[in-house]
Amino acid sequence: MGNYNNLSQELFLQISIKEKSKIKEILKFYEWERDNLISILQNIQDIYQYLPPYVLNYLSKKLKIPFAEIYSISTFYTQFKFQPIGKNHIICCDGTACHVKKGPILLNFLESELGIKSGKTSEDKIFSIESVACLGCCAISPVCVINGQIHGALTIKKLRKIFKKIKEKQTNKYE
Repeated sequence: MGNYNNLSQELFLQISIKEKSKIKEILKFYEWERDNLISILQNIQDIYQYLPPYVLNYLSKKLKIPFAEIYSISTFYTQFKFQPIGKNHIICCDGTACHVKKGPILLNFLESELGIKSGKTSEDKIFSIESVACLGCCAISPVCVINGQIHGALTIKKLRKIFKKIKEKQTNKYE
């Protein structure tokens, strides 16, 4: 869940005409029905990679649902994010199989290597780390999902290789 102070600061930002148009398309697809709120929120998160408070405020007005109710529903589900995620999003599994096979050591390595804690995004918005209860890939534990790709039987050595490639891609983009 996001910091409440950040929420109140972002709540009244102006929503652009382009954003309004995208959201209205989503609402039209779901027939402006409050029963479809979770699907609507999922679609909004697909666009922004998180749920911006000012967009939730706009949604509240359009669906005639109190903001507090939308916020309450969206914070109940762990799939919803309230802060922007990094360009490179890392999800580390902390399920039993991964935990036993040194998943926490991998998470500590990532936090140290990237200089951020789980649940946070780097200041430059390049990396974010998230820890989840289980990714359902127990047979290949320990597991991380990096930019949507599952990486199993991970070691620190394998993570270093993966991050070397990611950093090379970042460097090549700016040359």
